[in-house]
Amino acid sequence: MQANIAIGLLETSSIAKGIEASDAMCKMASVTLAKTNILARGKYTILIKGPVGEVESALRAGAEIAKDSVVHKVIIRNVHQQVLDALDKRQPVEALDAYGIIETKEAIAAIHAADAAAKAANVKLIEVKSVVGGGKGYVAMTGEIGAVRAAVAAGIAEVPQGMLVTHVVIPQPDAQLLGTVGK
Repeated sequence: MQANIAIGLLETSSIAKGIEASDAMCKMASVTLAKTNILARGKYTILIKGPVGEVESALRAGAEIAKDSVVHKVIIRNVHQQVLDALDKRQPVEALDAYGIIETKEAIAAIHAADAAAKAANVKLIEVKSVVGGGKGYVAMTGEIGAVRAAVAAGIAEVPQGMLVTHVVIPQPDAQLLGTVGK
């Protein structure tokens, strides 16, 4: 299910420039500053949401302020609701069918991969983590094996060149894994 809103994500290599960009984004357009994070190595991520045109204007303004400190930026139009629900919080599941993981070098790439995965196949996003040690990100999902494979493939196809760490699909995870990744 799509949320009928857009999200804009901007990642900078400077905390100060990230905060300045956040301010510019909020002043430029009618968007909601949904989340900011300070990551390892002094990076800063900004997540805004709102109507597509507003998000586009705000993201442009933020990138203009951040200039050379921009690490990654992306707009996801009609973001999948599961991405918003699982962003930096675990969605409990009662059982794991197949289990898929996409790990990225940058936080924003994981969010983009999660949206593509959720839109591509009937999977349940368990977690979309945008703050992992070292500035990494990951997305975890479960579902039937074919759906998880299709979702992981769609997700990694959206990860920019050089930002994919790895991806894994576990067809029949051991029941003990549920306690560490699913609840």
